[in-house]
Amino acid sequence: MMQWLKDLMSPVSALPPLPPGEGWGEGGGVGTGSSAVMRAAAPSPQPSPARGRGGSIRAEPGETLARQLALVIDLNVCVGCHACVTSCKQWNTSGSAGPLADARPYAANPTGTFFNRVQTYEAGTFPATQTVHFPKSCLHCEDPPCVPVCPTGASYKRKEDGIVLVDYDKCIGCKYCAWACPYGARELDEERQVMTKCTLCVDRIYDEHLPKEDRKPACVKACPTGARLFGDVKDPDSEVSKAIRERGGYPLMPEWETRPANQYLPRHVTQQAAGQEE
Repeated sequence: MMQWLKDLMSPVSALPPLPPGEGWGEGGGVGTGSSAVMRAAAPSPQPSPARGRGGSIRAEPGETLARQLALVIDLNVCVGCHACVTSCKQWNTSGSAGPLADARPYAANPTGTFFNRVQTYEAGTFPATQTVHFPKSCLHCEDPPCVPVCPTGASYKRKEDGIVLVDYDKCIGCKYCAWACPYGARELDEERQVMTKCTLCVDRIYDEHLPKEDRKPACVKACPTGARLFGDVKDPDSEVSKAIRERGGYPLMPEWETRPANQYLPRHVTQQAAGQEE
């Protein structure tokens, strides 16, 4: 973990602990009257994703997990169509993570809550330029900085599959997790006043009522070019591990020492493109 975050967290140990039993993220105390604020500011009209599969065991800080679900995104075939963005929004706004706010969607300054966004930009110098489409969501870091800064224990990492989640019943919308995340992967839902993020469709991937081939995140199912892969990056024989190993997959901003679980497959210049540049 980065030293600045360690320094930031050092005073927290002096605060009174929350009731035991929840594990990582539960060590920080809350101020006077915060329980009433939590109840008022963070209602959960639908089951919180933190309660998936009948209650999850939280990972301990620094614990090495045997299983880590993640996405691997192929930047070479992503065309920036935003199918992943819209399918993610549709599934999650109607599922246990939603509803996701959309304020003034057709006005001059629309705002809304999205778990996944695609950033598009131009790289290189004219005439040898490239259009890069870069999808980005929560990276489900192995050492997530968003977890220890949470004063209520709402942010946590699951021991069983490494997914980082938010318990809406405990979230007070303080935005500490958003400040700690170097990737900008968390967003405040303006209507519910709780922090939201990608859940890897945890309410979908374990749903036994769905056909096995559909037990994948909505974004993976929707991608028309197959740019998004999903699986256990700790399993050397999984599709995602093979892709990372064989195609030089890399984490985003490794200098932050968060050890992102999600990884990217690099772009490469085709022979046709290389001939055009010459």
